[in-house]
Amino acid sequence: MLIIVLSTFVSIAFIVMAIYWLMFRPVSAAAQRLNELNASRGAATVTSIEPKAMETIAERIAEPINRFVPPSAAEAKKLQKQLMQAGYRSPSAPAVYRVTQLFLMLGFPAALLFFWMFMARPMDEALLPALCAFGAGFILPRFVLNRLIASRQLRITWGLADALDLMVITMEAGLGLNAAMLKVCEELRTVHPDISKEFELANLEIRVGRERSEALRNLAERTGVEDLSSLIGMLIQADRFGTSIARAVRVYADSLRTKRRQRAEQAAQKAAFKLLLPLGALLFPTMFIVILGPALLNIADMLGNGVTY
Repeated sequence: MLIIVLSTFVSIAFIVMAIYWLMFRPVSAAAQRLNELNASRGAATVTSIEPKAMETIAERIAEPINRFVPPSAAEAKKLQKQLMQAGYRSPSAPAVYRVTQLFLMLGFPAALLFFWMFMARPMDEALLPALCAFGAGFILPRFVLNRLIASRQLRITWGLADALDLMVITMEAGLGLNAAMLKVCEELRTVHPDISKEFELANLEIRVGRERSEALRNLAERTGVEDLSSLIGMLIQADRFGTSIARAVRVYADSLRTKRRQRAEQAAQKAAFKLLLPLGALLFPTMFIVILGPALLNIADMLGNGVTY
């Protein structure tokens, strides 16, 4: 027990010292020189070229982890794609995810062992709960990431119909596809920020010289929404064969509006079925207790008094 306590204390001390050094490390010479130049010019704000503290800490911690347990190329690409679909496009997002997962995988069993020691229970009984806590730390980040992806995809799906209606109006007014996407970004920035950011990023890719078809395919890959992927395929085909993009977008917007109404009706139909479980689990037992309770009490009194018929 003494060895376990000492090793735990030393490990925690080293972790705290490492985090303190990563957060309060000395500024690089180039950044310090730029700060001095900005201060000498009387700048009101100092522009920092250093990355965020959380991202830097995650990258420094993930670097030895990646060297010790390097992820495969397919796994790294899949994780990067999932993080983009969840809305995290930073290059350090995979490092932050892996470090978070590692801390949870080690932190949950450590917290469980501390609780076990505090309760003065035998340590040999903590093996199975520690393994369960280790598995929970491994599964929890994936579960949260999948929930974030599903939530963002749902927001994009419900806001896509409004974006297409606005795109149809702007394109029929004489704007091109790029200008229509930019107009959608400006008008839906506060109402549907996810669609606005994705359209803006696709428009920026087209501006820097990337082909429109490739930028649109990247848009579909970043979101992972089926309706948006179908729209992108239709836009690419219409642009390739020279047909009217505004007419194609209008037809697709009408079909998408119908699909959106059908999904709302389907959700309303599912509501009645979803109410059966809480109704059966909460309401019916209460009704049985209220209705049959007095009769059961009378029967119990009669049997207790020895009344027979």
